[in-house]
Amino acid sequence: MKTRRKGIDKSHYLYIAVIAAVILGAVVGLMFPEVGKSMKPLGDGFIKLIKMMIAPIIFCTIVLGIGSIAKAATVGKVGGLALGYFVLMSTFALAIGLVVGNLIHPGEGLKLAPYDPSKKAEVDSTVAFLLGIIPGDIPVLPTLFAALLVGFALQKMGPQGAPVLKAIGHGQAVVFRILIMIMWLAPVGAFGAIAAVVGATGVQAIVSMFTLMAAFYITCALFIVIILGGLLKVVSGVNIFKLMKYLGREYLLIFSTSSSEAALPRLIAKMEHLGVSKPVVGVTVPTGYSFNLDGTAIYLTMASLFVANAMGTPLDLGAQVSLLIFMIIASKGAAGVTGAGLATLAAGLQAHKPELLGGVGMIVGIDRFMSEARALTNFTGNAVATVLIGTWMKEIERGQVDQVLSGGLPFDEQTMIASHTGHAAPAATETEERRVPAGV
Repeated sequence: MKTRRKGIDKSHYLYIAVIAAVILGAVVGLMFPEVGKSMKPLGDGFIKLIKMMIAPIIFCTIVLGIGSIAKAATVGKVGGLALGYFVLMSTFALAIGLVVGNLIHPGEGLKLAPYDPSKKAEVDSTVAFLLGIIPGDIPVLPTLFAALLVGFALQKMGPQGAPVLKAIGHGQAVVFRILIMIMWLAPVGAFGAIAAVVGATGVQAIVSMFTLMAAFYITCALFIVIILGGLLKVVSGVNIFKLMKYLGREYLLIFSTSSSEAALPRLIAKMEHLGVSKPVVGVTVPTGYSFNLDGTAIYLTMASLFVANAMGTPLDLGAQVSLLIFMIIASKGAAGVTGAGLATLAAGLQAHKPELLGGVGMIVGIDRFMSEARALTNFTGNAVATVLIGTWMKEIERGQVDQVLSGGLPFDEQTMIASHTGHAAPAATETEERRVPAGV
């Protein structure tokens, strides 16, 4: 318990530092525009560090993701139904993000300078030397293609491929640890990026960022209430607000940590207490944490359109569709790790229009503000999915559901500890083992 609390405290420190950096950057940009513009190398350096991690993150998550799909599918109808639902809902969430982004046109009018890695910026020789230390970017689409080939090859190898998958899992742990280390530089990157953007565009940059955040929060709320709530009511007859009230403590935990990972054990226990059978919960919840990322999906598409508009090069319909397809594949495994969503966003932009990477600096400044909505939407999506799949599989006690949600059968925290300790569904164990690196 002490270890987890320590981690939460560190996360809070980073969160506070990013907020302070964003405010300071905006103040410097408004009061001293030229000084703000000179801070641009700080944001550029942070973007280069994120770019450095794109290829290894994509490779590890895709290879391990294909392996986990094979494992989840082997548990039978539950696994197949869960995976089909997850892919469908994630795609739908991505499409909603595109629709909203096209309606509100976030970032329009800023017209920031495009990112050109070959162009020699007018910077101090020391700054140029330090930026040159950071490795260059590795092409994303060839990495994605190679990862797909390796993943399917290991899948065909069966037990012989298990040691390789395990080794890649350890490699993923190292990659995510490096990413977490890099994210501690987010306040510096956010300060430099925001100061430079506000120095160049003035108040308009601040207005555009707030517009994106407000639109994202509203979109997530409507997605939960209308889409997830409507589906839940039609299929199982459960009221979304009653389910959310039942999961109130988990929402507070997620809001305080900006990650839905912290509530994984509690969601497993609470779904079992709600009346969903252990096998369904054991397959659906852990698998959903890797593949059912509704909030992350909405974030990726809206943020991509924001960056494209801010750079003065809006994406046409064809580019948006291809970006959507890329995000469907690359976003798997992007949840639960600080900065992984940002790296996936950078990967999508680099694969389609590398010149848009310069706009990622603005997202760095507001990414932490949007992480709570992202995590809460992901968590709610997995809770709803568990009830839906339990209903479709006829593996849910409807009478117990009504009793629990009405408050007649309250959840016992001690039961949660005992229940989670004794939870031994094979699929859950396999998936949770794969997810361990993400929570390091």
